[in-house]
Amino acid sequence: MEAGGGGGQLFSVDPLERQAARGHGVVTSMAAGSDVIVLGTSRGWLVRHDFSLEDAHGCGRRGDWACVCARRSALCGGSWRAECAKPFGSALDAGVGRGHAEDSALLAVGDVDPLTHPGGAETYYHHARWPRPKPLPRLRGLLVNAVAWNRQSITEASTKEVILGTESGQIFEMAVDEADKREKYVKPLLELTEQREGIKDLQMETAVVGNSTRYYVMAVTPTRLYSFTGIGSLETVFASYSDRAIHFMELPGEIPNSELHFFIKQRRAKHFGWLSGSGIYHGELNFGAQHSSTSGDENFVENKGFFYYSKLGDSGIKPRSFALSEFHFLLLIGDKIKVVNRISQQMVEELVVDDTPEISRGIIGLCSDPSTGLFYAYDESSIFQVSTSDEGRDMWQVYLDMNHYAAALSHCRNPYQRDQVYLVQADAAFAAKEYYIAASFYAKINYILLFEEISLKFISIGEQDALRTFLLRRLDNLTKDDKMQITMISTWATELYLDKINHLLLEDTTATTTNSVAEPNSSEYRLIVNEFRAFLSDSKHVLDEATTMRLLESYGRVDELVYFAGLKEQYEIVVHHYIQQGEARKALEVLQRRNVPVDLVYKFAPDLIMLDAYETVESWMMARNKLNPGKLIPAMMRYVSEPHAKNETNEVIKYLEFCVKDLNNEDPGVHNLLLSLYAKKEDESQLLQFLDTKFGKGQTNGPDFFYDPKYALRLCLQEKRMRACVRIYSMMSMHEEAVALALKVDLELTKAEADKVEDDEELRKKLCLKVAKHVIEQEKGVKRENIKKAIEFLSETSNLLKIEDILPFFPDFVLIDDFKEEICKSLKDYNSQIEQLKQEMDDATRGADNIRSDIGALAQRYSVIDREQDCGVCRRKILTVGGLHQVGRSYTSVGHMAPFYVFPCGHAFHANCLIGHVTRCSNQVQAERILDLQKRLSLMDRKAAKENGASVNGESITSTTPVDKLRSQLDDAVASQCPFCGDLMIKEISLPFIIPQESDEKASWEIKPQPTPQKILPMTMSI
Repeated sequence: MEAGGGGGQLFSVDPLERQAARGHGVVTSMAAGSDVIVLGTSRGWLVRHDFSLEDAHGCGRRGDWACVCARRSALCGGSWRAECAKPFGSALDAGVGRGHAEDSALLAVGDVDPLTHPGGAETYYHHARWPRPKPLPRLRGLLVNAVAWNRQSITEASTKEVILGTESGQIFEMAVDEADKREKYVKPLLELTEQREGIKDLQMETAVVGNSTRYYVMAVTPTRLYSFTGIGSLETVFASYSDRAIHFMELPGEIPNSELHFFIKQRRAKHFGWLSGSGIYHGELNFGAQHSSTSGDENFVENKGFFYYSKLGDSGIKPRSFALSEFHFLLLIGDKIKVVNRISQQMVEELVVDDTPEISRGIIGLCSDPSTGLFYAYDESSIFQVSTSDEGRDMWQVYLDMNHYAAALSHCRNPYQRDQVYLVQADAAFAAKEYYIAASFYAKINYILLFEEISLKFISIGEQDALRTFLLRRLDNLTKDDKMQITMISTWATELYLDKINHLLLEDTTATTTNSVAEPNSSEYRLIVNEFRAFLSDSKHVLDEATTMRLLESYGRVDELVYFAGLKEQYEIVVHHYIQQGEARKALEVLQRRNVPVDLVYKFAPDLIMLDAYETVESWMMARNKLNPGKLIPAMMRYVSEPHAKNETNEVIKYLEFCVKDLNNEDPGVHNLLLSLYAKKEDESQLLQFLDTKFGKGQTNGPDFFYDPKYALRLCLQEKRMRACVRIYSMMSMHEEAVALALKVDLELTKAEADKVEDDEELRKKLCLKVAKHVIEQEKGVKRENIKKAIEFLSETSNLLKIEDILPFFPDFVLIDDFKEEICKSLKDYNSQIEQLKQEMDDATRGADNIRSDIGALAQRYSVIDREQDCGVCRRKILTVGGLHQVGRSYTSVGHMAPFYVFPCGHAFHANCLIGHVTRCSNQVQAERILDLQKRLSLMDRKAAKENGASVNGESITSTTPVDKLRSQLDDAVASQCPFCGDLMIKEISLPFIIPQESDEKASWEIKPQPTPQKILPMTMSI
């Protein structure tokens, strides 16, 4: 790849059409657009060449007015045939909208001899779809020199508003009704009165501003360039200049043809050029600019420039025509086209047109086709195509020579060209001793200068800081694939940073020794350290860990070593360093990071809790369930073993309470440790509250507590926490031991423990007797006090103990008078109990009598059945003769009728029908039970009939007691409730409407389509 662009000329000229007029005279004017060329000839013909179709032809015929001598100019384009018109003189101009050749129109204007045509100049308009051009009567007498089309608004149906410039210095707005083929309106917009000159060229552009349209219009005369802009309609815009000054640029000098051209790119004008008598005035067009000039008008022209004809080298010769490309001017001087770079204003090429001078009288002019980017030159008979071959390929060098570096970079085509631009910038900055800037530009060079050469340039002059800047910027420009180079440069930059920091430290030390002010160096030192840390953070993935740590250690940068270890997630080194420095909070902050292994928390927990218990416990509590409290027990045991002030808050208890209450921790070790810490406190309230709390409450089949009760009991006995021991005995259901120990502590506690036994009346009574005995023996020797206490305790037992239960505990010499009231009360209780028992016996006797009465009434119960009553299953009469309906087994026939069931709801069923229906609708187990009962009952009936010699032809079968029992079970199974009104019918709701056994019945109801023979309709054909 080369630094420059491709070789060869930027522009070339080739003949396109030799007989362009097609025998209709000589060419006088030409216009191009959308790959279509239209020529005006001296005989009044318009010849259209459509190169998009790769065809060219001229057609039409001379009109009746061909003999009139006149001078014409035309505007053309689109897909239309050449029409006969009057002889053309000045120029053609094309209006093409949206890049389509069909969306075009032609405007032809001519000046005529007033002696032969007294009406003066006449203007014609031709639309692409019209067969011939139409005259515009309202423009008769006006010699139109220039037309400006609204390129943004032209459509296939209409060209919208058009601006016309006349030879007399007037500007008109016109719109044509394509349907009526005549003018909609012609409005005068402006007339130049200060200096009357003809309008030679016009250009118009529009831009949308909110809901409105802003117009930009430029017009040229032989000596002036006028600019107009405003929001609204064209009439409003030009009317606004009645009370404000018109902006113009005046350039004196004579020129055969004053031309104004816009360079169009992507349907928008980018820059302009004006061919004036003094030179070419040009500039950039910014239609979105809001800059205001001193007089208040918006100035949409930027980066103005002027090209003097003297730079062409031809003394006094001015161009006859010119064209404007993206970067160049094409100037027609004689029969040569000189190409001038618009930016550098240097002539880059000179094109010679092969115009066969023995036939032609020279090149007439130039024109361009914005849609294709082609340029054309023409003489009286031929058309020449001026093509460009990547005209912007060398613009980067042009801008570079002018020291316009940003523009040069924007036009570079490959990395080598960009390197050339960066090299020039870097060398200029290096020569000016702006080493930091030079380092930034050198870092962007990848091909034309070696990395080592650039590094040596800075090393040779001792610019370590600039070298470091170069390395850092070079890192920014490297890709991820350059891993080796990135690591080496990063390591070198690390060493340069460390060297710079050490130099600053030495300078600070020297300044302090000489009692000089070292504040600037200190500020620079902090700045470079922060910058170095930022570099380590950015480069942590590319720096070699072992090499970097050795560098930091060799330079004694412990803080940076710890910082880098944290970046590389070597948290053990970081935490160990902070613990050595006594900075527990910083160590805890490191351990709180998400990516720190939790094992490090357990490893450093003993050291951290001894260093700062409060911060450590707060950190653990913030971690919540991320930590396993069981693994922190060794650290907490170490903290507990150390002596602490009495008033100091035990941080371990706080954390254990948090685990137990907030985190619902169930680890027995955690609960045991918390209980042991409570037991060692002088205040027993927290221990008792802990023992009373049921931490497993709400769990299914879970324990009420998670500590070891045996360990808790042993610990409380050791610490002499007797109330706690009583609670533990009680929780272990060792109530006798609990009461025995409670008697040594508190009588009220003893009573409460005895009352806890609720499901074992005998044990509770035994415990109460123990308490009563203790009360009596405790008050021994005090006159009558023991009796009083014992009597009060009896009332508290809720009649569990009687006076006779505690009498043996009193001494023999106690007088009966002391128990007189209690004994009488006990006797009264016994008497009331006897009366209550007698009442219950009387109630039982009455109930038995009622049952006997009901049994007797059941034997006489009957139900009335209508003779027309149907069986609910088979729909036959219930009172069917037994011969018509087989008598079911295990049933006794009623005369000649089959056995049946009648329910209180009114439904009746034959016995066999009911059994079959219930069997079908019940589950398999119930159905098998019914069938088994029926089978057993049938066998027993046969056996009994055989033994008794009974007949089966209608005589009763004498039932034995087992048979009655089986029949009762069968009745309960099938007739416990009506099958139509009971649970059996409700369960049938969930059954399918058609059961599997009815699949054949279901298939018989299916409607199958009958195949019909296809009818073939006769078709007749007539020829």
